[in-house]
Amino acid sequence: MPLTTFSELPYERIDFDRVSKELRTLCEKLDRADSGEAQFAVHQQFYRIYNHVLTEQQIAMIRSDIDMSDAFYSAEQRFYDENMPAFQNLVTMYRKKLYESPFRPWLEEKIGKVAFRNIELAMKSVDAKLIPLMQEENRLQTEYNQLLAGARIDWQGEGLNLSLMQPYLTAADRAVRGEAWEKYSAFFALHQEELDDIYDRLVKNRTEQGRLMGYENYLPLGYARMNRNSYGRSDLMNFRLQVKRDLVPFAEKLHERRRIRLGLSHLSYIDEEIYFPEGNPAPAGTPQDILDAGLRMYRELSPETAEFMDFMCRHGLFDVLGRKNKKTGGYMTTLPDYHAPFIFANFNGTSGDAEVITHECGHAFQGYLTYPDPIIEHNDITAETAETHSMAMEFFTEPWMNLLFGSRANDYMRMHFESSVLFIPYGTMVDEFQDICYANPDLTPKARHGVWRDLERQYKPHLDYTGNPYYENGGFWQRKHHIYDCPLYYIEYCIAGTNALQYKIRMDQDYRAAWESYLKLCRLSAKDFFDGLMKEAGLVNPLEDGCLRYVVSKLESRL
Repeated sequence: MPLTTFSELPYERIDFDRVSKELRTLCEKLDRADSGEAQFAVHQQFYRIYNHVLTEQQIAMIRSDIDMSDAFYSAEQRFYDENMPAFQNLVTMYRKKLYESPFRPWLEEKIGKVAFRNIELAMKSVDAKLIPLMQEENRLQTEYNQLLAGARIDWQGEGLNLSLMQPYLTAADRAVRGEAWEKYSAFFALHQEELDDIYDRLVKNRTEQGRLMGYENYLPLGYARMNRNSYGRSDLMNFRLQVKRDLVPFAEKLHERRRIRLGLSHLSYIDEEIYFPEGNPAPAGTPQDILDAGLRMYRELSPETAEFMDFMCRHGLFDVLGRKNKKTGGYMTTLPDYHAPFIFANFNGTSGDAEVITHECGHAFQGYLTYPDPIIEHNDITAETAETHSMAMEFFTEPWMNLLFGSRANDYMRMHFESSVLFIPYGTMVDEFQDICYANPDLTPKARHGVWRDLERQYKPHLDYTGNPYYENGGFWQRKHHIYDCPLYYIEYCIAGTNALQYKIRMDQDYRAAWESYLKLCRLSAKDFFDGLMKEAGLVNPLEDGCLRYVVSKLESRL
């Protein structure tokens, strides 16, 4: 379809009754097909239907997220919350025909072995009997997001949402950020019972889904839904052990260096995101200045990134300004009919604004490179690979940070390096917290808070919540969207963060060689399993014991 700008794209609600008939007709055509070539011709018709449903659903979601008070698109979002589970079930029914095809060897050669492993996982994760529970799960997630989007924190006479509080949470003036954290956490403390109730219902809902599929709890179902096609729970348990053994001691050294730099006798939780006594570096200029700097940066980085950024700007594929009633957070998504990425964010005057132009553009750039591939399964990348694309891009764009941070570019790069290391223990802790919650679904809300606080003492032993009983009693996790919206999705950031640090080590030695490896990884997309992708790109698989020890040894020498 021709693409103008996102704001001008037409939207039409999907007729799921018609789509259902079309998919059932395709199943009949697959049954009648007498060769792999004939079945693939049917499959190309599936691509058209599937891409169109996802495109309309994503347009509705984005426009609802842009203004969660918009009655029309809020209703459309509820419509898809209700109908997408049944659609997903039909898609799995259709793909099962491919999986069981007598011409599967030909199809595997054409589409790839990874695709068939993913179909197998989909068959283990979707069933018609789950649809009512999946619909309820969607409603609960929307309830959580609406609660957070509706936050209004009284700050100097103005009602700010959670995203717009971020500059004050990281203010150079310790008194200001102390007050900001007090007000910010007070919102969550006030709504703790609601947040506990929503999460409790989500855990029980997902547990029931797992048991209906024949599992002991939600974890096997969740792993299948996360499309973990080449590693399992034991691999992630080993990765968590690596983090505690090899990375946490190094991270604590960085925290101590940060404490000395800040001139503090000890670190409080209000100092957790502060790296310099004069305050964290922030991008210079307006949001448009940031986008303009990003345009220049990508034009100079490589011919491929120049073409990509021109495309994004020409078609208005950014919505990055923080506004009232806008959903908090940020993401990159895709509009398959238009072969286009879209980036959603909330600029708030902090370094996070620059990270949208690096992290989210890393996702979008990889998608832009591979959208022309007519086989959509080749773009069905797993999350740890996708996050490698984005987190590595944060490092590849460092030579242009002067465009965004001016004289504080070096400060930003130091902060970014340290925060990249320090994130991994935190993100791994989020994963272990979720693992415990779903392995023990009958935990009370109070017990879950206790689990979180105990894990903080293992992964972040320096943390001090003195003066904040809500956080001291284990409430910090309730601000994390992923825990509610994307169950089990967080360890991927840590695996990818390890890869990004490997790229940082390599680019310090030979930037162009590291970039060529990165381009190769992006173009491979989902044509191989994760371990194979790591070998092709010349990276050490973070799930292999010893990877973090190797990374830490290199980073120690860098310090």
